[in-house]
Amino acid sequence: MTSPLFPVILAGGKGERFWPLSRSGRPKQFLSLDGSSRSLLQATADRLLEIAGGWDCVFVVTSSQLAEGVRQQLPELPSQNLLIESEGRDTAAAVAWTSLEIKQRYGEDAVIGFFPADHWIADQNVFAQTLGAATELAASTEAIVTLGIKPTFPSTGYGYIEQGEKLGDFSELPAYHVNRFTEKPNRETAEAFLSTGRFSWNSGMFIFRAGVVLKELYTHAPEIIEPLAQKGPGVYPELPKKSVDYALMEKTTLAYVLPVSFGWDDLGDWNAIERLLKTEETPNVELATHVGLDTQGTIIYASDPEDVVVTIGLEDVVIVRDRHVTLVVKKDRTQEIKQILKILKSDPQFTHLL
Repeated sequence: MTSPLFPVILAGGKGERFWPLSRSGRPKQFLSLDGSSRSLLQATADRLLEIAGGWDCVFVVTSSQLAEGVRQQLPELPSQNLLIESEGRDTAAAVAWTSLEIKQRYGEDAVIGFFPADHWIADQNVFAQTLGAATELAASTEAIVTLGIKPTFPSTGYGYIEQGEKLGDFSELPAYHVNRFTEKPNRETAEAFLSTGRFSWNSGMFIFRAGVVLKELYTHAPEIIEPLAQKGPGVYPELPKKSVDYALMEKTTLAYVLPVSFGWDDLGDWNAIERLLKTEETPNVELATHVGLDTQGTIIYASDPEDVVVTIGLEDVVIVRDRHVTLVVKKDRTQEIKQILKILKSDPQFTHLL
């Protein structure tokens, strides 16, 4: 019998690269970006709920600023399963705190999975099969399992995982020891990675037993786990701000990867909308009332259905209209939205737009 999985949704992010639609009080994970009626957070909970066997086994980690929004979006979530960070300290602290909590309630053999709230998954059945395999591996082996997405193009925006020696098959899926993690490479390096057939995209999804990850955190990130274990979450503001990749995954010898394909996107910026919704029949992605002349390869979004966006002669541009703000940016420069937000933050007349 497969061990139960306790899914943890990481929902504390700001989603700044989806500004102006994503704002401080209404970040990306509270939005529906795929044309459905469900927000990214709700869609993530939907696909994990059946795997978990009910709400009692689902956890969410978020910030104090977003906690009420999470409660409104997920009213069935038990209040004791909503872990509220007083201050965001990146994913290593979130993993450490939640693992301590779940170990205390369910024991060190409890299998935990961590899932960002802003992922899009195409095939729920394959996703569920994959989590079954990852849970089987984590329950039977001292392993920190990561899901590696089989790359479809040489992305320079994702981290990569190199698979090493094969461990075995779990629920008919092969598992490999991780040779190394590589942060976002240049295009030439990414193309070289793909040519080997040994690299996967780092999905940021991890599965492990509570006792295994806590032991590894004590070894590789004592500056995070020791204060939390001794003093509890009240120590959060004093913790270093580190990602779980940097604090743990790049250092542990217990990392294993399942290279999988279930249709995935991390919805990092506005270009992800094009990857999800673009069809060969349409020149643009239009989530607005749009009247255009000689406009193609453009993403157009307006939150007010009464707003009309008119374009002439545009190509490869993103146009977003939301609550008194209009953003126009070349598609290859959407990563720079964060720089604009720093400029707005420095001027009191614009801070209400953040």
